[in-house]
Amino acid sequence: MSLRFVVRSSALALLVLCGCAGTASRSALPGKAAFLSEAILTDRLVFLSGQLGTDPTTGQLVGPDLASQTRAALDHLARAAERAGVSLADAARVEVYLTDMNDYAEMNALYAERFPEPAPARTCIGVAALPRGGRIEIAATIVRR
Repeated sequence: MSLRFVVRSSALALLVLCGCAGTASRSALPGKAAFLSEAILTDRLVFLSGQLGTDPTTGQLVGPDLASQTRAALDHLARAAERAGVSLADAARVEVYLTDMNDYAEMNALYAERFPEPAPARTCIGVAALPRGGRIEIAATIVRR
């Protein structure tokens, strides 16, 4: 088995080698709920909270299907990244949570449309349930340039 490592910047290589996240300064973008932040910004990394496939005006799921929820969750993630001054193009790691792992192939096709090569490192985890009955939640860690 061969492993593929992609270094997007010397800063990321340094983070990987020394295990540090540049925490000398830390700030937060407030979330919609009082108990969470939309993003945590460190010197070099931005940690984006998980996003569901909801309508931004109503907070309700955009639809029962995985495709619409995935697109909405990715749209929310992209907007949160922009508010933090970064882009999904600089994502180093993405976490995807699915309530049905049978949706993996469909999610993967939609996901591939949004992340340029080289794709970020990713984890996909099957979970029993998500808030609001969602089928997918997506979070990301992005390198600040």
